[in-house]
Amino acid sequence: MTRYAQLEREGLADQLLSVDPEAPTLCQGWTAQDLAAHLVVRERRGDAAPGIMIKVFAGWTEHVRRQYRDGHPYPELVEMVRREPWWSPMRIPALDEVTNLLEFFVHREDVRRAQPQWQPRSLDQGLERALWQRLRPLARFRLRTVRADVTVNAPGFGSTRAGAGGPEVRISGAPGELALYFFGRPEVARLDMTGPEELVTNLRHHRYEV
Repeated sequence: MTRYAQLEREGLADQLLSVDPEAPTLCQGWTAQDLAAHLVVRERRGDAAPGIMIKVFAGWTEHVRRQYRDGHPYPELVEMVRREPWWSPMRIPALDEVTNLLEFFVHREDVRRAQPQWQPRSLDQGLERALWQRLRPLARFRLRTVRADVTVNAPGFGSTRAGAGGPEVRISGAPGELALYFFGRPEVARLDMTGPEELVTNLRHHRYEV
């Protein structure tokens, strides 16, 4: 089995090293060094990781993230991103794919697409298939309250229905572009949307909470 999460981890680390530590990313207010520190805390600091998702713990998480950012040379931080700790359950391939594939793919693009003259990279079909497998339930969850009957289509890979019912809307794009959209990066996701104009406009610019 191809470990796409591991390949995206390696690609993300390489991408981080290809830019200056102060280079911008698509994560608002974060440089490449900030993003690297976030990834290290997410994986290595179980006491601080909950604050990534739970706001009441966010202050401690941010404190720890800044300690890593300011207390380690950038190449060292990136090396910690590249190599999961020996004790990490993410060494189990199936768990790694479920937990990390979308995370590493999106953050790799956060670095790439924040740089001038970026272009979408050509993705292996197996990677696109793996992304789509994880995107289908995510798309349904993100769109669950939208007052529309939404079809999310990844040409060549399948489609799924979502929304709370109403006018018909269609969101179509490659799995990687859909991943960026549903992870709150609508400004860089290359998608086609059809349906009522106002509804499509709102969906095109909506930033989903992640």
